[in-house]
Amino acid sequence: MLLLEALLTLSAQDSHLFTRRRFLGWSQAALAVLGAASILPSKSNALSTTSEAQSADDYYAKLGVEKIINAAGTYTYLTAAVMPPQVQHAVAQAALHPVVLKDLQKASGEYIAKRLRCEAALVSSGASAALTLATAACIANANGVAANLIPESVGGIKNEVIVQKAHRYEYDHAMLLCGVRIVEVTTVDEYRRAFSPKTIMTNFFNSAEGGEIDRRTWLEVAHQYNVPCHMDAAADMPPIENLWKYTGMGYDLVCFSGGKGIRGPQNAGLLLGKKHLIDLAMESNNPNSDAVGRGMKVAKEQIVGMVAAVDWLLEQNDETDQAEYARRADVIVREVKDIPTMKTEVFVPEIANHVPHLMLAYDPQVVGITPKQVQERLRAQRPRIELNPATGSSGRFGSHSNENTIVVGTWMLQPGEAEIVGRQLRVVLSHPNV
Repeated sequence: MLLLEALLTLSAQDSHLFTRRRFLGWSQAALAVLGAASILPSKSNALSTTSEAQSADDYYAKLGVEKIINAAGTYTYLTAAVMPPQVQHAVAQAALHPVVLKDLQKASGEYIAKRLRCEAALVSSGASAALTLATAACIANANGVAANLIPESVGGIKNEVIVQKAHRYEYDHAMLLCGVRIVEVTTVDEYRRAFSPKTIMTNFFNSAEGGEIDRRTWLEVAHQYNVPCHMDAAADMPPIENLWKYTGMGYDLVCFSGGKGIRGPQNAGLLLGKKHLIDLAMESNNPNSDAVGRGMKVAKEQIVGMVAAVDWLLEQNDETDQAEYARRADVIVREVKDIPTMKTEVFVPEIANHVPHLMLAYDPQVVGITPKQVQERLRAQRPRIELNPATGSSGRFGSHSNENTIVVGTWMLQPGEAEIVGRQLRVVLSHPNV
């Protein structure tokens, strides 16, 4: 009691220093002196409580969902990029307060447009949603029709989108949601003949490996017919300048994925371009109930996350980043270079995923295991490692990879993971029958 009385007296005398935390510290000290430590949590119990709290916070662990090492790239099926700390912090802060969604949409669009040197911008729920909103905007632009009439009324109005045959892809669905008809062309002459009174837009897939018509010619011809031109550049960052390069060329609308090289939330994207078209895209966007984009909701956290990601990205340097990705490739090469018949190459794709990819080519007959089998072995190990899906196949990287090539994407690796990937590759390739 004497000690407690002394402590309370001291706290009264030094009231300007008094805090709840200090009082608890004093109280625990007094209880310990009085032999009452048994009523406080024991060290083992405290550790157990901390462990349980950490486990509760880790919802991957709670749900039994395994974490992976991403040696593949910014693929949606692998949840794309990890947001940088300042983006994570911005997302967490945005979750603390409600706002008027349209105010946030307007302010974020104006801010991003200014930073990315275009007339206007919109944060979408990914690049695919941006393509849908772009298509809806072009329908409204060509027909003077309200957003709530898309796609119901499209069959009887202007509804044609011109696309190079080599640029047809699974994301055509994003346009078809709006009720359009896609017109295929191959040559420039066919392209010119394809324009009709029903044409509302042309779409250029920027990273398409085929197609006779280059991006500048495609744009110029569209503008000769006064038709807006959309570019799908979803995975085409880096380099950072691409975020203003294509709108600077004159493309009326350009979409980017937010969760790939930009390092924003995966379920976010950007639609950049001419203000009158972005304004029309906004009319078809959430939270407008009677609109094709109503289900393409972007929460306040993701909108703020995209703004923060743009800010973060513009502080980065392409050369520094590329050097780091190449360094990671060198770490892996050092581990596997002595594998029999091994040949290594670092390849940087020209457009999409314009970052170093490590190609490990070898003779499976000599080594005793195929690249596909290596891929499965690494998936079965802990930690699970995911290689680039082009591993053991031809086509994705042209002549740089085939059925005898392991492809490692290094740019999504976290600190220390290149060393793990290198060691595990060496183990599997050195012991193919284990």
